Amino acid sequence: MEIVDINQIGPDLVIFFAWHFITINATIVYTWLIMAILVIGSILITRNLSTGLTMSRWQNLLEVIVGTIRSEIQEIVGDKADRYFSFIGTLFLFILMSNVLTFVPGYVAPTSSLTTTSALAILVFFAVPMYGITKQGLIEYLKEYFRPNVIFFPFHVMGELSRTLSLAVRLFGNIMSHEKVIAILLAVTPLFFPVAMQALGLLIGILQAYIFVVLTMVYIAAATQSHEGAEHKHKGHH
Repeated sequence: MEIVDINQIGPDLVIFFAWHFITINATIVYTWLIMAILVIGSILITRNLSTGLTMSRWQNLLEVIVGTIRSEIQEIVGDKADRYFSFIGTLFLFILMSNVLTFVPGYVAPTSSLTTTSALAILVFFAVPMYGITKQGLIEYLKEYFRPNVIFFPFHVMGELSRTLSLAVRLFGNIMSHEKVIAILLAVTPLFFPVAMQALGLLIGILQAYIFVVLTMVYIAAATQSHEGAEHKHKGHH
């Protein structure tokens, strides 16, 4: 019996269960795995939180991650970080965990599937106007699509769609290409070189998670900052 390498055919094509219109493939299974790790890990780490000087290493790590995400949101969006923290933090931790577990034998990152990265990008697509409308109001937010005049409306819409596509394809392309390279190197080179590439892959995975959420925060910042507010801020610098 020939062994099928999931890295070569992609997680979407590896079917674990199929019944009528219900299909469970490797992408779904590994996504559920990441979700379970994050939920169970959060429960275990936060069940005995310490407010004193002595705390567990896991709590210390969690506080560093939370503090870093909050400071990044504050710096980029320029608004109360807590307003966006749950969304940005969830995106970052999911993508980060998906990418860094690639060193586990048999595991393939859900982010190497275009369906996963598209779903993440669609979440951003809907979250950005939601935050914009919440901050500016519906009328003021919609005015941005017609500035400087109505002729630019289709270009603004095309820009929204293209950046969503860019988010999905960038993350998918980088993670998928890394998985393919590792699979090829394991087949044709000695062990030490793929190990080095795997370490580099972890760095790439962390970097891709960071880039995805930074771009998301930039889009949110653009949506929540009114045209008049941007002009006022610009004049203030002069």
